[in-house]
Amino acid sequence: MEMLVPPWLESLLSTAFFTICPRHREAPRSECNMFCLDCSSSDAFCFYCRSTQHRDHPVIQIRRSSYHDVVRVAEIQKVLDISGVQTYVINSARVLFLNERPQPKSSTSKGGVSHLCEICGRSLLDPFRFCSLGCKLVGIKKSGDANFNLSTKNEETRDGQGRRLPSKEEEEELREGSQRDMYTSTPIPPQYSTSRRRKGIPHRAPFGS
Repeated sequence: MEMLVPPWLESLLSTAFFTICPRHREAPRSECNMFCLDCSSSDAFCFYCRSTQHRDHPVIQIRRSSYHDVVRVAEIQKVLDISGVQTYVINSARVLFLNERPQPKSSTSKGGVSHLCEICGRSLLDPFRFCSLGCKLVGIKKSGDANFNLSTKNEETRDGQGRRLPSKEEEEELREGSQRDMYTSTPIPPQYSTSRRRKGIPHRAPFGS
């Protein structure tokens, strides 16, 4: 499981964000919306704690949308393979949700929804497999056919739904094979062989005197 999921991910998904930092309660930026990837027992911390305690550590910032925690794709894709997770554009930035959200009643009553989260059944905008990082984690634990590990992603490219795509070498072999099939000459049937003797040139009969 450690090869598929980084050790800090479950801690990230279970952390409570946007509480007030007890050390910097009176400061204007005291919301705890930062998470450190290096500190194994890291809780959420504020802007000021980052500059003093996590200055040289890899840190991601959590944001909020409709009271739910989100992270920018530009940040999280540097440390996680997020393929298969639905993304959204909020305030001109592409984000994804950390955890499963309650399904709106209006969506559950509508039929004909074509894209659903494989874990919680939430309706999705695009043909992705999961609605959040949390649901992808559950999917990995259930079937193991997805991955969060970037090193594995570099070895096996996957499509938008997290399924494996052919490597460059495999694509080249397929391309060369199709070209060989395309340019392989078809044997000429015997009746159309070029070795068949041509008829002689017809000669006009001489005119009578």
